[in-house]
Amino acid sequence: MAIKGNSGELKSRSSASIFIVIGLCCFFYILGAWQRSGFGKGDKIASAITKQTDRSVISNLNYETHHGDDVVTADGSDKAAKEFPSCHAKYVDYTPCQDQMRAMTFPRDNMIYRERHCPPEDEKLQCLIPAPKGYATPFPWPQSRDYVPFANAPYKSLTVEKAVQNWIQYEGNVFRFPGGGTQFPQGADTYINQLASVIPIDSGMVRTALDTGCGVASLGAYLFKKNVITMSFAPRDSHEAQVQFALERGVPAVVGVLGSIKMPFATRAFDMAHCSRCLIPWGENGGLYMMEVDRVLRPGGYWVLSGPPINWRTYFGAWKRPKEDLEEEQRKIEEIARLLCWEKLDELGDIAVWKKRTNYDLCRQQDIKPNLCEPSYPDDVWYKKMEACVTPYPNSTKSYEEWKPFPDRLNAIPPRISSGSVPGVSVDMYQEDIQIWEKHVKSYKSINNLIDSGRFRNIMDMNAGLGSFAAALDSPKLWVMNVMPTIAEKDTLGVISDRGLIGIYHDWCEAFSTYPRTYDLIHANGIFSLYKDKCKAEDILLEMDRILRPEGSVIIRDNVNVLIKVKKIVGGMRWDARMVDHEDGPLVSEKVLFVVKKYWVVGDIITANNKKKVKN
Repeated sequence: MAIKGNSGELKSRSSASIFIVIGLCCFFYILGAWQRSGFGKGDKIASAITKQTDRSVISNLNYETHHGDDVVTADGSDKAAKEFPSCHAKYVDYTPCQDQMRAMTFPRDNMIYRERHCPPEDEKLQCLIPAPKGYATPFPWPQSRDYVPFANAPYKSLTVEKAVQNWIQYEGNVFRFPGGGTQFPQGADTYINQLASVIPIDSGMVRTALDTGCGVASLGAYLFKKNVITMSFAPRDSHEAQVQFALERGVPAVVGVLGSIKMPFATRAFDMAHCSRCLIPWGENGGLYMMEVDRVLRPGGYWVLSGPPINWRTYFGAWKRPKEDLEEEQRKIEEIARLLCWEKLDELGDIAVWKKRTNYDLCRQQDIKPNLCEPSYPDDVWYKKMEACVTPYPNSTKSYEEWKPFPDRLNAIPPRISSGSVPGVSVDMYQEDIQIWEKHVKSYKSINNLIDSGRFRNIMDMNAGLGSFAAALDSPKLWVMNVMPTIAEKDTLGVISDRGLIGIYHDWCEAFSTYPRTYDLIHANGIFSLYKDKCKAEDILLEMDRILRPEGSVIIRDNVNVLIKVKKIVGGMRWDARMVDHEDGPLVSEKVLFVVKKYWVVGDIITANNKKKVKN
């Protein structure tokens, strides 16, 4: 009898699981159809370009886990979720750690005032950043490269200031991006082809690039054609909303500056670094900035400098600068490049290209040698001052001399793992991690079939590990910003870079260096367990809400007890959230919380039961 009873119970559970899966699939199919259907709140934008969908509030996500998810407080009471109000409309484009008013209280030397300066605990906003009126979901890639809805970033100053340089044009209710730049008014394609005559961009050997002072990131936008992914950065300054435009276009970018602090990237992270009239004083401060670029360039990587002072004899008249100043500026840059043991490959008009040596053998023969940085952990960069010293090459450069092209390197054994330079990470662990995340991502796609549809372009992994989530998602339709928490037990950001992916260090107790509404999908694996004793979960969730687009999605993977508390908080955040079981079944304590952020804008009033009213 006992055997029959257990069999019936198992059949009942199995049937329930089947219905849950069917329900999930139906929900996301309907959601996908709805998001393409054209109903809701968005403006009719550029109908000749695409049929822009309208938006309304998503309701009744209908899936549950086998574990109960009612939240009971320590005293046994079941309190309602705290309702987070809308922030004032003036915060619609708020960047907490690059706030303009706060920045002006810091020194201007070495661009310190443009660096990260986060608000103290008692000044953090405890409200939800609203979207501007008329906000519309960005166009799908590659249309988004060329067009951005005006309502999403309603700032016209660059259309006037950069009119002759083909940065951006205002046309009706969209911005159009012709693909030009200060140094390439004829278009990024022509400029990239010039670079490709010297740099093997088409071979897959250049996969990751760093664009310093990126403007609206047209270089990064067009490098995607070559299967090159570019980390672009620029400060939040008088060039209003340039990084915001980049992300609205679907191009990776962060708010940042080369000032006094090291860049938040791993050592040897990029195949190419680029500056196109980026106004960085490369020859000053004893070559400090070029030494920092050298740190993040892999052995055999390339540095491109275009614009002043390159080939000053020809261009000094057009640049309207004294010949003597330009000559001295280029002399200093050339001198520092020799000190760094870079090989100058060519000058193409006002474009110069250098190559970092694949190993240090030739450099040992130089008469003048640079000051090498003290032996220490070279990736300890978070809020650390730049130093006028050169980061030593790794003990073994053989892997870089035999560097694999992309996509071969995506799942090949990364040099940092094969050399044993990442403590606690073996080849077997790496290969197992790939298999685990292929399984997880397959499960995600079975639940949310929009993941690989082109609906989600800008994706963030808040706790990226070895980068296998991004690797499993690899597609020309999307890119992933891999974030390495500064408190992670194992620092594996360098491994992520070795795989041909982009990534950045960050402390999730602070705001990320981006504008609001810049990510379509956020993945958070174990982030709340990691930070449970460091900062409040609601502060992390409010930051996630700030950077997530209306109707964007979140996938949170964590222990069930942690997720129950998280689900309680998001109940007051205008998010629809439901928990599902681990892929291996209900007995696994790790669960997954799927979230969709509701569409609402400045002036909308959301009642306690999440019903929307229109403000009179």
